Amino acid sequence: MSKISMEMMRYIQKDTVDFIPNYDGEENEPVVLPSRIPNLLINGAVGIAVGMATNIPPHNLSETIQAIFAVMDDPDITVPQLMEVIKGPDFPTGGIILGRKGIRQAFETGRGSIMIRSKYRVEELTNGKKQIIFYEIPYQVNKANLITKMASLIRDKAIQGVTYLNDESNREGIRIVMELKKDAQEEVILNQLFRLTPLQTSFGINMLALENGRPKQLPLKDIIHDYIDHQVDVVVRKTQFELKKAQDRAHILEGLRIAMDHIDEVIHMIRSSKKDEAGLSQDLCDAFGLSMIQAKAILAMQLRRLSGLERDKIENEYQQLLLTIEDLKDILANHDRVLKIIRDDLTEIDQKYGDERRTEISDASVDMEDEDLIPVEDVIITLTESGYIKRQLVDTYRAQNRGGRGIKSLTLNEEDSIDTMISMSTHDYLLLFTDKGRVYRLKGYNVPSGSRTSKGIPIVNLMTLEKGEKVNVLVAVPKDDESETLLFVTKNGIVKRTSVSEFENINRNGKIAISLKPDDELRFVKLTTGQDEVIISGSNGKAVRFNEDQVRIMGRSASGVLGFNCDGSEVVGAALSSEGDTVLVVSENGYGKRSKFEDYRLTSRGKKGVSTINITEKTGKLMCMRAVTGKEDAMIVASDGIMIRVALENVGIYGRNTQGVRLINLNGDAKVTRMTLVDHEEPEVESEENTEE
Repeated sequence: MSKISMEMMRYIQKDTVDFIPNYDGEENEPVVLPSRIPNLLINGAVGIAVGMATNIPPHNLSETIQAIFAVMDDPDITVPQLMEVIKGPDFPTGGIILGRKGIRQAFETGRGSIMIRSKYRVEELTNGKKQIIFYEIPYQVNKANLITKMASLIRDKAIQGVTYLNDESNREGIRIVMELKKDAQEEVILNQLFRLTPLQTSFGINMLALENGRPKQLPLKDIIHDYIDHQVDVVVRKTQFELKKAQDRAHILEGLRIAMDHIDEVIHMIRSSKKDEAGLSQDLCDAFGLSMIQAKAILAMQLRRLSGLERDKIENEYQQLLLTIEDLKDILANHDRVLKIIRDDLTEIDQKYGDERRTEISDASVDMEDEDLIPVEDVIITLTESGYIKRQLVDTYRAQNRGGRGIKSLTLNEEDSIDTMISMSTHDYLLLFTDKGRVYRLKGYNVPSGSRTSKGIPIVNLMTLEKGEKVNVLVAVPKDDESETLLFVTKNGIVKRTSVSEFENINRNGKIAISLKPDDELRFVKLTTGQDEVIISGSNGKAVRFNEDQVRIMGRSASGVLGFNCDGSEVVGAALSSEGDTVLVVSENGYGKRSKFEDYRLTSRGKKGVSTINITEKTGKLMCMRAVTGKEDAMIVASDGIMIRVALENVGIYGRNTQGVRLINLNGDAKVTRMTLVDHEEPEVESEENTEE
């Protein structure tokens, strides 16, 4: 039994509380314990009865004692002022209480609800992974059941990104270890755990207790006032007990003093008496004016007390008792002295048993969506030819001067290359279109992040693709985007417009976005305003310009109409007038240029178009075409994984029928495969031949 528990029993022998017969009447038991400690608050209480229940949380001993002092000093103290002293419940298992609203409500009314969250820390491992260690769990949560629940959620993939879960708890404390995948968002996983498991749980406070024998819901101040009143009663009854005991002893000592003053007469009377003890006692009472109690004390006095030394002891004890009696009477007559005794007792207890608060109180929000925990960042999404996808921060790639060698964007197999890339925000929606005309939807942050040279993960891990199906178009749809339609462009020059709203509810299995002929495939998808002009270019270096309203809005399953006569080539670019006033083209051998948008005469859809670049053996076929403002950076990707970031302000404006300038130096047989646009940044200071591996 803890030493502090004995403080509940202290002074019980001094008539501080009433006793009543127990259940069978054979013994007596106390109605209530004198309890020097505020047990109801520091230990709490849980119980049920007919039509009622109580659930009082434990509180910190030191804080509770200071709160009692605060009420003593100011009986009209407010709850907010009191909460500066006693912060809230303090659970032996620690944890974090989220918010103070529930605490204040419980303190003011006796009823409220608080949210308790586990404490954890995130540690970096040597292999680049992270692990979450939970070292404090909420009050009254069963650890074994908790781990079982966590394991089932991980097994059923309700929580993804966890590779390892183990209970490493020992005699030193709780330790639940969870190891994460490299690309996992620990904030999201934590939020899911708190939402789906008892790692975060609510505690309903109902401070119901017996007050004068009747159940009553008690606010904090009422409990403290009741405790103070109880302690006043205990101190008064203890003082009365000690006063009576002191007075009784002083009365006996007065008789002994009389006997010592008449010791010869007393001895003679005792020796000559032929009466029993009762008769002799009565004779002493009659002879010296003693009470029967005093007479019996004289008869019980030992001969050694007749010495002078013992006489002095009796006298000193008597005088000390007189002082004690006066002091005890003063306590009973002075309420402030009673309160001081209570204060001194509690101060002693605080010094002996007080400790630091274990449960932290946080102002953090209780309910948060997973998305709220993910920072808004500009990222690059890359997708390889073999179907590996990853997310990287845009600033991973520093801008270089035109014609530079570029840096390694990822490690690829010889047969693999970067197929598609796009710039977007982590909180934008990402529409993923396949060559078969199906569409899937993800949030940007749902794409796993990877290092600059990592390959990424198979895209089939994120969605259910059909056999032979390949994602080849990525479209970012910002939250606040006002675009009304999506423009589809196929390899064979077929175009179609469909309302954006038809792509809002898409599950993991995807939906049909456009119906294609067997020899055709989807190449480009553009967000349009309804008032855009469209330029479509082919690998033969030709391009056609027409108004988008020449293509009527169709349903998702429609096939579309002819937008560009490929004339034996295939579509390699599609641009909108709203995207920029110049057209950027890049050939497969790394040559490129900008031309003015108006240099392309406006015609009707379905034409063969005009030249957009002079195709030669030196330039190779046209590979990419985009509308730009000239304030962007172009990120150009080669088949060997090399990527370069070029500021378009350094790319000159030339006529449509020119070949342009070299934008990237390619290695060996490498060819340009993709290009995307990102916000401009100032280039690093380096030579044009500098290469970073």
